[in-house]
Amino acid sequence: MLDKSASPRGAKTGPRLDLQQHLADLEAAGLLVRIDRPINKDTELNPLVRWQFIGGVPEEERRAFLFTNVTDSKGKRYDMPVVVGALASSPAIYALGMGQAVEEIGDAWMRAIANPIPPVAIDNAPCQQVVITGDELRSEGLKCLPVPVSTPGFDAAPYLTATLCVTKDPETGVRNMGTYRAALKAPDRLVVRMVAKEATGAGGYLHWLKYRERGEKMPIAIVVGCAPIVMFTGPQKLAIDVDELAVAGGAAGAPIRMTRCRTVDLDVPADAEIVVEGLIDPEVLEPEAPFGESNGYVALEGYNMPMQVTAITMKRAPVFTQIISQVTPSESSVIKKVAYEPLFLAHLKQNLGVKGIRRVVMHERLTNLRPVIFLQYAAGAPRTEVWRGLHGAATLQSNCGKIVIAVSEDIDPASMDAVLWSLAYRTNPADDVHIVPHRGGVQGAQYLPGKGDSGLLIDATRKRPMPPLALPTREHMEHARKLWEELELPPLNVQAPWHGYTLDDWTDTWEQYARRTVAGDWEQTGKETLLRQRKGLMPETPVRPGFNSED
Repeated sequence: MLDKSASPRGAKTGPRLDLQQHLADLEAAGLLVRIDRPINKDTELNPLVRWQFIGGVPEEERRAFLFTNVTDSKGKRYDMPVVVGALASSPAIYALGMGQAVEEIGDAWMRAIANPIPPVAIDNAPCQQVVITGDELRSEGLKCLPVPVSTPGFDAAPYLTATLCVTKDPETGVRNMGTYRAALKAPDRLVVRMVAKEATGAGGYLHWLKYRERGEKMPIAIVVGCAPIVMFTGPQKLAIDVDELAVAGGAAGAPIRMTRCRTVDLDVPADAEIVVEGLIDPEVLEPEAPFGESNGYVALEGYNMPMQVTAITMKRAPVFTQIISQVTPSESSVIKKVAYEPLFLAHLKQNLGVKGIRRVVMHERLTNLRPVIFLQYAAGAPRTEVWRGLHGAATLQSNCGKIVIAVSEDIDPASMDAVLWSLAYRTNPADDVHIVPHRGGVQGAQYLPGKGDSGLLIDATRKRPMPPLALPTREHMEHARKLWEELELPPLNVQAPWHGYTLDDWTDTWEQYARRTVAGDWEQTGKETLLRQRKGLMPETPVRPGFNSED
């Protein structure tokens, strides 16, 4: 099942450029759990893996999970295995995928950005050993993929999450790769969410705007399952005109092999497991979500980008890859954390020359890293340097650093008790707290009252109805906990919150979507949202202005 053509190697000999070889390495290193009993992808799979993030399992004991006997709520059994957590359940798993020791990751990315290696084109790519088009695509298509439900009890459909969405600028031809969620709507239709709240927007969204101006459909290829080193480029937040695949090549120390898609004018990683090719019509938008988001709440229904699938290509024996996201800590937050913290520290130290800065820690549990940042300073660091660092961390990226707190060297910024102690006894709010107006919104800012946002900077040297909490509902988590215990996995140390629950902003329609999804009837929802497609809208236009569930 897994490609073991090369023997496992140490962390410093370079990354694997094939996902299945990476999985073989994980298994050899004791970092992968193989589950051979039947597991329902719609109700059991994600809740089971979720327990290692919210069940008190130490970070170093988290594992990748390979499910070899996947079923769904309709009783279908899939021949294709599903892997979850193989990219970044822990920093050790991320490091193995990058071919570096954990402590060397930050420097390795800096070198890769400075020394890119352009990709190379090949024919007869492994990702095109099987090609699904025509009647087979229209009748089966996406239904042949064992796509798990991420947040059973709330999600309106199964979603592709471990995506590498490839688009290109219609004017310059510069390629962009983004990790965007994609909801299954029909065997040959998805709805992709690639809009961003940042001032600059996501690269794929900027491409979409250009195609909209030109009145042309936008080619897109969604890669599911490729070398970790390629997937990891997304969180680096590179400049729009930078080719991420060249940076991935720089990190790998070798060019990434690429191949031309079968039905759209795009190139994709040739050694990928699965590629979904298609076109996005920028003149039409379709309701998408609810879906559990990484800001800790369920993203409610909004208009997003329908993708007409033109082909699905894959290896002869692919492995389907999924990312655990939603409430943090999660796999996606680990991916961001190991990339963002060195990036911010390098910015403060090298670009701004802040003296005395020792460490940057981004708070992970529930807050999803971006809004809350801690800066650790050497004892005696001048207050001018403390404040330069606070402002620098708050302005590097528009959606990061809503709250930035500076602490001294004796305070562990990863310990909230220590930070609160520092706040209690080392600050005079009149002097040490600054409120900064006119900030860009953080992810999830649409749930805050008003349209603007502000920031809070602290030198500590020293509420309305809301969407549901984005965890599987109680019944699914309780069932998954029983499975966890039956499988004799590590003991759980449960801390609240450990299941999702509603917070008043939830309609009967969305509840029906969620119930259909766990029953495997998500296509009915796709049929209904198809009838609600509208022209003249922008992505994420609310489906209804108030709380009228009939809209």
